[in-house]
Amino acid sequence: MTACWLFAGLFLPTDDVKICGLKLTHDGSVAVIEDGTLLFSIELEKLSNHPRYQDIGDTRWIETILEAQGCPLASIDQFAIDGWGGNDQEALAIQPRLTIGEEHNYLTISNYGSPYQLAVAQYQERSRHQHVLEPLACQGLAIGDQTFSYTSYLHVAGHISSAYCTSPFAQRGESSFVLVWDGGMYPQLYFFDAETRQVDNLGPIFLLIGNVYTIFSQHFGPFKVSGSFAKDDLSIAGKVMAYIALGQERRELFAHFDQLYNNHYSHPMGFANSLANEFKQRIEGQAYTDEDILLTFHLYLEEMLVSKLAKKIARSGRQAANLCLVGGCALNIKWNSAIRQSGLFGAVYVPPFPNDSGSAVGVACAAMLRHSQTTALHWNVYSGPAIIENAPAPGWTARPCSVAELASLLHVSNEPVVLLNACAELGPRALGNRSIVGNATNPNMKAILNAVKKRESYRPVSPICLCDKAPALFDPGTPDPFMLFDHQVRPHWLDRIPAVCHLDQSARLQTITREDNPLVGELLEAYEALSGIPLLCNTSANLNGSGFFPDVYSATAWNQVNYVWCNQVLYEKADKIQF
Repeated sequence: MTACWLFAGLFLPTDDVKICGLKLTHDGSVAVIEDGTLLFSIELEKLSNHPRYQDIGDTRWIETILEAQGCPLASIDQFAIDGWGGNDQEALAIQPRLTIGEEHNYLTISNYGSPYQLAVAQYQERSRHQHVLEPLACQGLAIGDQTFSYTSYLHVAGHISSAYCTSPFAQRGESSFVLVWDGGMYPQLYFFDAETRQVDNLGPIFLLIGNVYTIFSQHFGPFKVSGSFAKDDLSIAGKVMAYIALGQERRELFAHFDQLYNNHYSHPMGFANSLANEFKQRIEGQAYTDEDILLTFHLYLEEMLVSKLAKKIARSGRQAANLCLVGGCALNIKWNSAIRQSGLFGAVYVPPFPNDSGSAVGVACAAMLRHSQTTALHWNVYSGPAIIENAPAPGWTARPCSVAELASLLHVSNEPVVLLNACAELGPRALGNRSIVGNATNPNMKAILNAVKKRESYRPVSPICLCDKAPALFDPGTPDPFMLFDHQVRPHWLDRIPAVCHLDQSARLQTITREDNPLVGELLEAYEALSGIPLLCNTSANLNGSGFFPDVYSATAWNQVNYVWCNQVLYEKADKIQF
């Protein structure tokens, strides 16, 4: 069994340290930072068509990934491991602070097939006074025939560090509030002081853990599970966020939610099911549709988030115009947008990996803060695994195809094209390098893309748009390179780009420039020159339930579209699908 102890004090600054951050549980990933620069972050789900949220169940993956990226184990100076809720998740679900008073938890992991227990830091701090970035120093990370010492940081510390260190506020040396709302914790407000490089814990803004949204939703509509008890499902939240566009706000239900919250908030892990079941009893026999209920609950949480955050900021006594949003709940673009539109902050930043896909980067950043004077990480969102240019599946041909020719194909064929380019984007959103793109002027394109992706008809398709053209098409149309805010399609564009207009006339916009992504910027400019439209449809290129396509073979073997484009080569299906 591994051993660990709390560090006392801070490290002395050390130059040119190569830090390997590890997220071992769901959204497993390996990230390496050297001299303040992110070299790569490899999420396991983006290798070999692994399922979404894949964990690192065996440390052989750590060695395999590092070797593939040209960073052998011997080159790593410091391993940093994300904290977690312990090995007994069922016990933790019943009693969330089961390990209170202890300094660490244990995870069970294998080393080339041989299981062992690994000590890690806890999920979050034990009290308001605990130094959030204080790590555990541990022994016993077994990888192959070697054993390494490592540090482990609170899970929440990884979220805080990933958000602040990658933010424009860190680049400018500005302080920022950081709101973390993750599945297993209350929405907790922190303050990162740029001058002292310290994090102050300002406490929760209200007492509902993040998975209340997904668990409550599984009692209604197409998400309904049998029985009265639902478990957290990482795949549900995005679907609910799309589905609620079918509903109408029923504000009179807010009073029920208020009463139930006041009665049950002291039981956080069990509250979501209790809330849903008691709520159903209260409205039994009344004419409320499931979509109305889910929309109203969404809006109830949204208004609570904004109003309680405003009160917490006012009471904090801290001065900063900046806010970072992070944790799984920061994937909710409507909540993000409501906070940004509230006027509470001059700027709101959400990293492209607000959920646990950014945890390996986060713990590496936490270690960077301790090992050096560097606060702002130098990074690029396209730092995932490189595409594998192997042979296509049988029944496909290949020919050279320039970006200009690809733009023409999209314009003339009116069909979707899988676009694979260079290194994958970080986080769960396809941002142009692992995308399916299509003509947004085609009113059938959303239905086509949802059909090939085997998704529900109410799911939206996002626009990827030239940054300088976005304000003319969208409100507000501000730069949003990571597709994490809501924008309204301007009325005179609704009929021109129907495929990217959601049911509530909103769009999950991604803006892009040639500096962000030279190839995609070039494609959009070439497509606009042909069509007069500065955007394309954009959805992720992946097998249903898996991460992005890792190679040409997988994308062609999928056989759901007629064209796959990868690094100046067009792969064309011989037996064409009729769209």
